[in-house]
Amino acid sequence: MTIDEQLDFLRKGTVEIIRAEDLRVKLERSARTGKPLRVKLGTDPTAPDIHLGHTVVLRKLRAFQELGHTVIFLIGDFTGLIGDPSGKSSTRPQLTRAEIDANAETYKQQIYKVLDPAKTELRFNSEWMDKLGAEGFIRLAAHVTVKQILERDDFEQRLAENRPLALHEVLYPLVMAYDSVALAADVELGGTDQKFNLLMGRNLQREYGQEPQAVVIMPLLEGTDGVQKMSKSLGNYIGINEPPNEIFGKVMSISDELMWRYYELSTDLTSAEIAALRASAESGARNPRDIKVELAKRIVADFHTATDADAAEEEFNRIFKRKEAPDEVEERTIAASAYKLPRLLVDVNLAPSMAEARRLIEQGGVRVDGERRTRVDDEVALQKDQTMLVQVGKRRFLRVRGV
Repeated sequence: MTIDEQLDFLRKGTVEIIRAEDLRVKLERSARTGKPLRVKLGTDPTAPDIHLGHTVVLRKLRAFQELGHTVIFLIGDFTGLIGDPSGKSSTRPQLTRAEIDANAETYKQQIYKVLDPAKTELRFNSEWMDKLGAEGFIRLAAHVTVKQILERDDFEQRLAENRPLALHEVLYPLVMAYDSVALAADVELGGTDQKFNLLMGRNLQREYGQEPQAVVIMPLLEGTDGVQKMSKSLGNYIGINEPPNEIFGKVMSISDELMWRYYELSTDLTSAEIAALRASAESGARNPRDIKVELAKRIVADFHTATDADAAEEEFNRIFKRKEAPDEVEERTIAASAYKLPRLLVDVNLAPSMAEARRLIEQGGVRVDGERRTRVDDEVALQKDQTMLVQVGKRRFLRVRGV
């Protein structure tokens, strides 16, 4: 590719590049000298699973990889002890070293579903932070003023609202910035919530006599609800280690409008190809549902196989088009008796409480042996060795057997 073509390729889906001209200069120099750029993405292992939202920046890292550059996936096992305060209104609970190490192991397994392991430099920031020592940390802190740190919006807000701001949180941007110095990063990637930290890296590199890194800022992917950013704690996530059927079903549950956002940030299609798909849907030439099926299959194939994607589509059609039960349904035994329907749902763990069970029934979200049940006073009689298929929502099935 020409430099202009490379920039267009790297610009897809980005929110901002700081500075785009810096990145051009770095790409031109790399092409001239044959020396690849060092492109860094850091993440703290604060949870064991990577979801589709995390892969937005991983895909951009892979784009640099495809252009022949050295990509560095940095696991923040030291910064994880602090806890990233970005966007937080209160102090994060601190993780233990054992929790961080366990999560880091799962990250190492999952990132290679997106990145080429042969072309990825895997690093941990404890490599240099553990060696820095008390004196070294004090000398590091001398490069940044308190005023610079407190200019950060979420810090300002917490102080203005008299919310606690712990000293270790204030140090987080400084440590993250030093990672860029230690790795001599040419480019760093991150989400919009990381902008302050990424710019701090540029400033600290100047302090250490390094050329400041270019910063590529990516958007935060909305979860399946289409409102909040994707998050496991909000339950709106698509985990890349989830079974193919689960990934397929979750993608099919998103709105038609949100589908285009997922196409842009979670597939390798070019902007022109996505625009053509959207035009075909808006003109009526293609059914948006069929385009969403293609999206779901692409995402499943990325993290599993094309065969798994075909099977997931067939299973989805079996359940939602032909109204059949899935091939594999978990079975649970329960004492043979007559049950009020809400009590049955709670006893087999299909609802967390009687109130939630009644809500599900009243909203038409419960079927027994294929029949929708909407009355909370319905009674279900279960004989010994008899089974019944209970469905809650679109994707939760359970075969209940009387004993």
